[in-house]
Amino acid sequence: MKIELEREEDGRWIAEIPEIPGVMVYGATKQEAISKAEALALRAMADRLEHGEEIPELRNVFALPA
Repeated sequence: MKIELEREEDGRWIAEIPEIPGVMVYGATKQEAISKAEALALRAMADRLEHGEEIPELRNVFALPA
């Protein structure tokens, strides 16, 4: 998943993962924003799994033996 980064005029960083609606965070540093975005994306995907929703981004991550 692609993380888009942008720096605000006040120096804060915004990180967003467009493939997962709602994953947009601020960080004081570029790395903090990236870390927060990754963590939020994982939480959002876990929530979707718990509610029985399909997550196309994970199709190739997990496999069941045939």
